[in-house]
Amino acid sequence: MLRVGLTGGIACGKTAVGEMFAARGAHLIQADRIAHDLMRPGGTVYNQVVLHFGREILQADGRIDRQKLAQAAFGDPSQTAGASHASRIQELNRIVHPAVVAAQEEWMADIGRRDPHGIAMVEAALILEAGVAQRFDKLVVVACSRDVRLQRFAQRLHLDMDAARLEMERRMAAQMPDEEKARRADYVIDNSGSLVDAERQVDTIMRELRRTAG
Repeated sequence: MLRVGLTGGIACGKTAVGEMFAARGAHLIQADRIAHDLMRPGGTVYNQVVLHFGREILQADGRIDRQKLAQAAFGDPSQTAGASHASRIQELNRIVHPAVVAAQEEWMADIGRRDPHGIAMVEAALILEAGVAQRFDKLVVVACSRDVRLQRFAQRLHLDMDAARLEMERRMAAQMPDEEKARRADYVIDNSGSLVDAERQVDTIMRELRRTAG
């Protein structure tokens, strides 16, 4: 089985690209979905996150409000990011990442048993930042232009362009620069253009991954 990491910066379209690989036969799991499941009420990760960030991040039904958690971790968008913001992000990562990585490993082991010549792909934003790239046989990085990224980010969070730019830059400060990610990748997908263009790139890479897995 071939273990593939899929990563990229904020609003570069990792999820859309991951779905393209899945449509072509790759087994796909999303780290964000794992984290969401781990933060359901009653779990160890849930308890640790609430203990650290406070009950202010909870909805009325006791579930974690992900927007409130993001604000608690990344800080007030109207303020400049600083050391205190970085420490809050690091603390959130320290709580969540080990459990997410363990779940990924368990999932890939299960795929290996069920499909020994298959492709197990993990979509995660912080593969390189978390120091887990060595867990994968191949690394695919999704990149896009800053203007396209900003437009997508603004649409996703329903923000005006100025607010989106400020918030995106704050979040990007916690990630490795795109250029460095691209240098460490086995494959880079430029997702600045149309879906058709991205699909052509996915087709090419998928053929190579199949040959390697086989």
